[in-house]
Amino acid sequence: MRSALDFLLRDWLAVEQLTFRPRFADHSHDTFAAILDTCERIAEDVFAPANRTVDIDEPRLVDGKVVLPDAAYVTARAYVESGMLAASHEASVGGMRLPYVIEMAANAMFAKAGVGVGGGSLLTVGNANLLMAHGTAEQRRVFAHNELSGRWFGTMCLSEPQAGSGLGDITTRALAEPGGADDPFGRRYRLHGNKMWISNGDHELTENIIHLVLAKVQDQAGRLPAGVKGISLFIVPKWLVDEQGKLTGERNDVVVAGLNHKLGYRGLPNTLLNFGEGRHVVRGQPGAVGYLVGRVGEGLKYMFHFMNEARIVIGLGAAALGYAGYEASLRYARERRQGRALTPDGKAAGSGAVCIIEHPDVRRMLLAQKAYSEGALALSLYCARLVDEINTASPEVGAEARCLLELLTPIAKSWPSEWCLEANSLAIQVHGGCGYTRDFPVEQYWRDNRLNMIHEGTHGIQALDLLGRKVRQDGGAAMRLFASRVDATVEAAAADPALQKYGTTLRGALRSLGRAIDGAWANGDHLEALSNATPFLQAFGHVVVAWLWLDLGLVAGRFPESARALGMRQAMRYFYEFELPKIAAWLGPVENCSRTCCAMQNEWFDA
Repeated sequence: MRSALDFLLRDWLAVEQLTFRPRFADHSHDTFAAILDTCERIAEDVFAPANRTVDIDEPRLVDGKVVLPDAAYVTARAYVESGMLAASHEASVGGMRLPYVIEMAANAMFAKAGVGVGGGSLLTVGNANLLMAHGTAEQRRVFAHNELSGRWFGTMCLSEPQAGSGLGDITTRALAEPGGADDPFGRRYRLHGNKMWISNGDHELTENIIHLVLAKVQDQAGRLPAGVKGISLFIVPKWLVDEQGKLTGERNDVVVAGLNHKLGYRGLPNTLLNFGEGRHVVRGQPGAVGYLVGRVGEGLKYMFHFMNEARIVIGLGAAALGYAGYEASLRYARERRQGRALTPDGKAAGSGAVCIIEHPDVRRMLLAQKAYSEGALALSLYCARLVDEINTASPEVGAEARCLLELLTPIAKSWPSEWCLEANSLAIQVHGGCGYTRDFPVEQYWRDNRLNMIHEGTHGIQALDLLGRKVRQDGGAAMRLFASRVDATVEAAAADPALQKYGTTLRGALRSLGRAIDGAWANGDHLEALSNATPFLQAFGHVVVAWLWLDLGLVAGRFPESARALGMRQAMRYFYEFELPKIAAWLGPVENCSRTCCAMQNEWFDA
């Protein structure tokens, strides 16, 4: 994967140009390469050997404590010592002022080596980044800074047993604590409720865990506000701390009530947490101590800072797992001998078995994996590069980058998690019967990747966001911007005889998207339009990745003798010939406002 990352970063995204901006002036090609080299070495030497260990020896709950294998502690400490927790932050908090795109590239290597190990470090980073953006000075100094140093780890606590994606239905409640208005960490509340599916919700990897918890502030009559506009955000530490960040020795009333035993990502304990059940009475009052972040009722807005960042990270992790399976199946195909090569007249060529990579169908499966995983990697890094534009470019360029990133975020999360899962399935197929055994890693890659279609908002949620809001907001401004970027690539491709037809095909696909959007909303019926949001999401994702592949094909044309560039152009051809034609089947029901799904009646399913 490293050669692909180097090509994407250096030749396509031109990350060295970022070093001319004041924030990144201390960096150069050499510092970027050194950081990637270090992370690659830690990933290969520490994470990869631990990956199978944490998958087999999964978390256990013993006497109220989560027990993890030693490998979990080793990998968590290795990630902390790499400095990547604070990579993009200031030196004053242990950071390196790295561009986000370099941070993401480095994390791709960790995810490829072991997405379920490392102590949930990316959750900690997202938690700290939220507090750095929306917390008070004291919340940043004590909670965020200690997370960025790796002294404490963090979580996000959204879902509840009865409320997964429907956050408006959460019932965890917060009551303002008398006398809590003057707390240095913000207005103090007492929380009661339950949170489900909390990754890294309890462990002994660090001395403290900082939970960011969504809850509703109850009024004097004990009533909770309805809907998502009544949700607030609270910092709830596992252990209470003083103003200097020292543990007071008081355990907060946050208790792990059970573990969820997952298909994949087994190295991260996934928990049910009870808040304020009375197991630990804190300072003589009931409830878990929580400190309000920002304003009452705006918690979901703050949490989206975390979730949108996490969605890009989930897409990156899915891409890395797809790449891991691709590399494993490529090695296997080059070593495994089976069958005979065929001559043009259909006869066996020679008497000896050949490596299975000689068979066209195996090459098809490998080429599909390459197209999926490298396309997904390009998508993730492109979105990370947009983040750097938002943070460090001119206001005009930054505004365009923000607009485009908002449109692409549902795709950045959903497309890699669907199609790199398909890549993992193909990797198993290349291995044949061996792919279903634990003697080979591809079955674990598939299990780990399957969760990414659910993490941080399911496909259906992303689809509703895209077709219901993103493509229509501000009068379709984001779609016009996206179309202008696609048109620029098509115009550049017109000058290359080998790429002209792909540019024409891409322009036609873009027009198909526009017709589908118009058709979906022609009647103004939300139920009718959004019933087909998921196939629209799939088609939109394929058009986005086709655009990126054409752009990559243009860059690859600068290196006509490079095997890397030739391979990328072949993957581009595969995507246009085998994948992009699928959008017609997806967009047909969208454009025609098919009611087939929404008209299906409950009682018909088992009739």
